Formats: sequence, structure tokens, C-alpha cells
Amino acid sequence: MKKIILTVAAVFALTFANAQDKKESTGEGFSNGDLYLTGTAGFDSSKTGDAKSSGFTLSPGVGYFIADNIAIEGMLNISSGTENDGTGGDDIKTTGFGIAAGVKYFWTPASKFSLSVGANISYMSTKYDDGTFDATGKEIGFNIPLGLNYFVSNDFALTSTWGGFGYSSNDNGGNGADKTTGFNLGVDLSSISFGLLYKL
Repeated sequence: MKKIILTVAAVFALTFANAQDKKESTGEGFSNGDLYLTGTAGFDSSKTGDAKSSGFTLSPGVGYFIADNIAIEGMLNISSGTENDGTGGDDIKTTGFGIAAGVKYFWTPASKFSLSVGANISYMSTKYDDGTFDATGKEIGFNIPLGLNYFVSNDFALTSTWGGFGYSSNDNGGNGADKTTGFNLGVDLSSISFGLLYKL
């Protein structure tokens, strides 16, 4: 048993040492074989007359560089919110959970600052509940977002994504409901989101 524990400890020590050597040699920016954690968070609130809505989203993810300029990413999407149409009815509570996976190309990955373009597919399940009925909508999407990252230290970077191309299809809870499909295309900053990135 002691031999097993010592062997595991030795493996962890060597792995940590190699990781530290790699960090010292690469510094800011990315290189082939880098692993990173990323995430975004958002909150929105709107009101029109008596109608109002609010909600938040949380999207943690992980990425791995399979080449000098190309990384693959996986992400979870968690959301929660409330809606009220202002007609005196109960609030509709929404809770959602989804996954996304894709690939991202960085123009200058080894630099402190880099622009990127990605492509990902996503699946999201959202439950709507007003206390008397509930329904679950399922949505699939395909997106090509633009992005950038800026390293503020060797390990931490600020990130943002915006615009690009997007397609989505939502069954609106099924049970005979009409599907909603949508396309969007743009490179403006009307849908920008910010996040953090930590390079392991």
C-alpha cells in the first residue's frame, strides 16, 4: 500500500513540475497542448408597462489546444428567470440546462491579445412553470461567434464574444406547438458577452 501511495505521489509531483516548467516557458498566450477553463455569466432585466422579465445565465467550459491556433471547447449552459405579461396572471418561472461543443481558431494565440472565430453546436432544455401547468422546450443551435481574449497575467485572461452567425430551432414544448426557427447575422456589439479564462 505504501508503495502505491509513493508511486502516485511521485507521478503527481512530476506532472506538477512539468506543468510549472511549461507555464514558465510559455508565459502569456497559448500554445499547442494548453488546457484552459473558461466561463461567462450574464443577467438581464426588462420592463414594458406592467410586463416584465428577468433572468441570469451561467456558462462554464473547458478548452484544449489541439494545434498552435486551434482549440476544441465544451461548455455547460445554465439559466433561470421569471416572466410576467402584465395581465394579472402568475409569474412564469423558467429553468434551463444545456450543453455545447465546438472548435475555435485564434489568429495570434501566443500573444497577450488575440482575435478568434469559432463554430459550435448546442442543445438546451428549458422548463416553463406558472404553478398550474408546466412545459419543457427543447432547442438546438449552431453558432459561429467572433471573440477576443486579453491576458492580464500568465494564467488569467479577459474574454468576450459577440455577433457572428447563429441558427436555432425550438419546439416550444412540443405537444403540437409550432416550432420557432431563427437566423441572425451581425458583427456589431449589440449581443456582446464577457467572461474569464484560466490557463492550467
